[in-house]
Amino acid sequence: MNKLRMFWLIALFSLMLAACGGAEETPTEEPESPEVAGEPTAVVEPTPLPPADEISGEITVLTNRTDIVDTVFVEYAERFNEIYPNVTVEFEALTDYPGEVKIRMNTTDYGDVLLIPNEITPDQLGDFFTPLGSVANLDEKYIFVTEKAFDGQVYGIPVVGNAQGIVYNKAVFAEAGITELPTTTDEFLAAMQMIKDNTDAIPYYTNYAAGWPLVQWEGNRGALSCNPNYVTEMAYTDELFAEGTDHYQLYKLMYDLVANELVEADPSTSDWETSKELLGSGEVASMVLGSWAIVQMQDAAANPDDIGYMPFPANVDGTICSAAGGDWKMGINKNSENQAAARAWMNWFLEESGFADSQGGIPPVKGSPMPETLAAFEELDVQLIAQNPAPEAEAGWVDNIDSEAEIGLWAPPMRQRIVDAARGNSDETIEDIFTDLNTRWAEARQEVVNQ
Repeated sequence: MNKLRMFWLIALFSLMLAACGGAEETPTEEPESPEVAGEPTAVVEPTPLPPADEISGEITVLTNRTDIVDTVFVEYAERFNEIYPNVTVEFEALTDYPGEVKIRMNTTDYGDVLLIPNEITPDQLGDFFTPLGSVANLDEKYIFVTEKAFDGQVYGIPVVGNAQGIVYNKAVFAEAGITELPTTTDEFLAAMQMIKDNTDAIPYYTNYAAGWPLVQWEGNRGALSCNPNYVTEMAYTDELFAEGTDHYQLYKLMYDLVANELVEADPSTSDWETSKELLGSGEVASMVLGSWAIVQMQDAAANPDDIGYMPFPANVDGTICSAAGGDWKMGINKNSENQAAARAWMNWFLEESGFADSQGGIPPVKGSPMPETLAAFEELDVQLIAQNPAPEAEAGWVDNIDSEAEIGLWAPPMRQRIVDAARGNSDETIEDIFTDLNTRWAEARQEVVNQ
């Protein structure tokens, strides 16, 4: 069984970034958190591209954007050809993008330029993708380059950056009498109760049935504590869900929203596409989603100006933080026969297409203006927190612990379990769930870190 196929069997339920690597002997019990390691220096820098009129060939670009592949992307190709007339760009839009790309990556035929499946581990990147340059060099120009890097080498660059927080309907908040955005979980619960008491809107929509929107909550880890090393330090605790941790606060709020009947009447019949219309019309007040969702909500709203975006309700001594990171990362198939054409398209898409602006996201080029959709972040002086990578020797510890514990930090079932308990569909309390999760995490941590 080849390495990629084995990985997909192990990571069946992983929806987002997973990292895998060797583990060394752990320090003694209750260790100090590690310092983040510096990047290695043995890296490959790419050869500069030749002049535009000397670059030629046909490339295939894989995309998950089935909604705009025949319109917006065609226009992108036409603009690209004004600069690179000898390159032919073809697009393939995949409905089940991760699943279909996974299968194709068992061969060498997985396009020339593609979005890197989140489940590809750092140590596998070089097996499938062309090195784009060193972290040291590319970090000067692009955002979040360490997210698809290994051993100091970058293999993927985000097409857009996302902040994490809550999309909400401003008109509903105003009707409920909410004059200031909540900055603690207690304030958020109180605001949701005001919406329930003073309007006809559903205060919070879980999107339980779709499953993946519940996983969006996990993206806020590290923001509640304003800690850029939060994820690395997860491998150094036996009580990930202990009171006061980011994980406790996140999922206690999820439980309380449901237990206090501040969500849709029957979460099991919720619907993602419908939820966008409901929030846009003011029938729903809020949802925890990445900033990528703002434009989609605005498109579904009768009045796009009603759609707002706020950081997750938490602060550290008055400082409000938001977890930030790259969305899909674009990479180049190492087997592509037209490497220069593929890199030319990649550079143009990241720097010239305007795709990030159209999505209301953080542009991939550093120093670009922040989108208007994050205006509230500037007003609240929100600090964007990106997680530092783990030291090389500890790469993958957190995800391997999660896999060994069978918790599924990036999968729906754990959150659906919390919602079910809060609805009274099981005999568990939130304390029961947290105790079970802590026990499994501690046992798995010993297995992974001590092997």
